[in-house]
Amino acid sequence: MPDSIDIVKIFIEEWYVGRMVLSPKRLCVFEYDPEFMSTGFSISPFYLPLHSGLFTARREPFNGLFGIFNDSLPDGWGNLLIDRYLISKDIQPQTLSVLDRLSIVGSSGMGALRYVPDRHIESNQKMDDINMLAAEVNKIISEVDYNTTLEIIAEKGGSSGGARPKVLINIKGEPWIVKFPSSYDQADIGNIEYNYSLVAKKCGIEMPETALLEGKYFGVRRFDREGNKRIHMHTASGLLYASHRFPSLDYFDLIKATLAITKNIEEAYKMFRLMVFNILTGNKDDHAKNFSFIFESKKWRLSPAYDLVPNSGFNDNHSSTIAGNGKPSVDDIYEVAKQCGLKLKLAKEIFEEVYCNSEEIRIDGWR
Repeated sequence: MPDSIDIVKIFIEEWYVGRMVLSPKRLCVFEYDPEFMSTGFSISPFYLPLHSGLFTARREPFNGLFGIFNDSLPDGWGNLLIDRYLISKDIQPQTLSVLDRLSIVGSSGMGALRYVPDRHIESNQKMDDINMLAAEVNKIISEVDYNTTLEIIAEKGGSSGGARPKVLINIKGEPWIVKFPSSYDQADIGNIEYNYSLVAKKCGIEMPETALLEGKYFGVRRFDREGNKRIHMHTASGLLYASHRFPSLDYFDLIKATLAITKNIEEAYKMFRLMVFNILTGNKDDHAKNFSFIFESKKWRLSPAYDLVPNSGFNDNHSSTIAGNGKPSVDDIYEVAKQCGLKLKLAKEIFEEVYCNSEEIRIDGWR
């Protein structure tokens, strides 16, 4: 790998957004390009407003990086792939700065942002068969004879978020994410997540297109791509500087943030509906990175839902609390609505709709 990077330039498509360097204290310093300021938009409305001057990131919770750029970095599975790939090239992962990490993402990340220098991993080998990819992923999980195809899997999964093994591939010319079971998952986790996606749609939740591939792998069409166009997205974690590694938000925060960024009460009700679904169906892994916003047609809106699957969460509590409670009652649900200024009558109608349509996957205590 070339020498460590001193400056990263940020683009959306060919649109130059700005540049970023590291301060002597290893904090990122960002500056918008003047031309982008005259024609562009705030890429992170709460912490990077669209105006001139230098912005310096906080130390926590993103190791001196801005939330919007931390959204571009991979999580557990992607980091594992990148670090193993680096070690295979005799590079110690701990020696890389956050700027180096962003350059490894380059143009391969989720959302619209891309980073220059672009050093994303590219393999000369091609592998698109899902069963073959699953077998190679299993080798990496099992730590058995994976070096020959590590570069392929790192290319296809190294920029992904989340902890579960996955690859980013094209299916019939369209971009999809395909997930594989981890060593901690039930064997039929793909079928479970697919069923949850179907029930979520019945409950009125906006979902991307989903599929059960090869009868066992969960696939979801990417909502951050539209043809060749890249869609700008921002997680609630990055937007609010909230860690996803431990409980850091309440649904009150998520709904109020939704209203603040979208300026649309209908989007706030969408977040409320998603909260109700997560509670009734036992999706307790509702941390700050499992909610996102997308910027289209010069306005923000809540993204389609994702990662809807039963999970024990944080010590069997919801990762995002409900009126302060990790094990909520129906009164807590309506308390959130009240605190957020939502109409109680409409909140009750949403609850009843989700309750009636989620019967097949509702958990004990809500049956």
